[in-house]
Amino acid sequence: MSNLSSSLLDVLRRVDTPTVCNAIEVAEGRRGFNDFTRGTMLSSAPDAPPMVGFARTARIAALAPSQEPPEVVRARRMAYYRYMAEGAMPAVAVIEDMDFPDCIGAYWGEINTTVHKGFGLAGALTNGVMRDLGDLPDGFPVVAGSVGVSHGFVHVTEIDVPVTIHGLTVRPGALIHADRHGAVAIPEAVLPELEAAIDKLLATEHIVLDAARAPGFDFTRFETAWSAFEKART
Repeated sequence: MSNLSSSLLDVLRRVDTPTVCNAIEVAEGRRGFNDFTRGTMLSSAPDAPPMVGFARTARIAALAPSQEPPEVVRARRMAYYRYMAEGAMPAVAVIEDMDFPDCIGAYWGEINTTVHKGFGLAGALTNGVMRDLGDLPDGFPVVAGSVGVSHGFVHVTEIDVPVTIHGLTVRPGALIHADRHGAVAIPEAVLPELEAAIDKLLATEHIVLDAARAPGFDFTRFETAWSAFEKART
């Protein structure tokens, strides 16, 4: 995504994921954008800034041991780590647990998160399990489907493929923005307008927010502010 400027990246790192979702609709000029996760997800660092980066995708499973020869399993795991260590930055690991909704394998614990942070990744997004809360490294948030205690028989099954996380289909290389609310895949087509759309969104929201926070706020002042808000959005 050549349109991801350093200026836009800085802005995306400062705003939450709901703001990005709304700004995409501003940039597109319509409602209906739906490339976001559904349902409640859990964050290992709910007060941390959002993770922003290009998706490096894989699939895992953990309920049962792999039926492949051990050397094949190990070779794929090493290929996975090479894939995560190389490529365009910033990057986010996006991992689909194929056991969902019965995931048991906590792929994201202290060791694996520290390794991925060392590779330079910004965080991890998964429908699967995380553990070792309190011991995960700062600066590498995990947004996951659940918290658990064991790694089970966790093994990598596929690398660099489209994955689905809580209703969001993510293709390798997609630009991901995620925080404690969930995640969104940002369409490449909106990138040239997205920074301005975020600025416009935040400015128009303050029309209503500032009025509602001021002394003496009532329906009349709300109606005036809402009219100005609607005018500013057009």
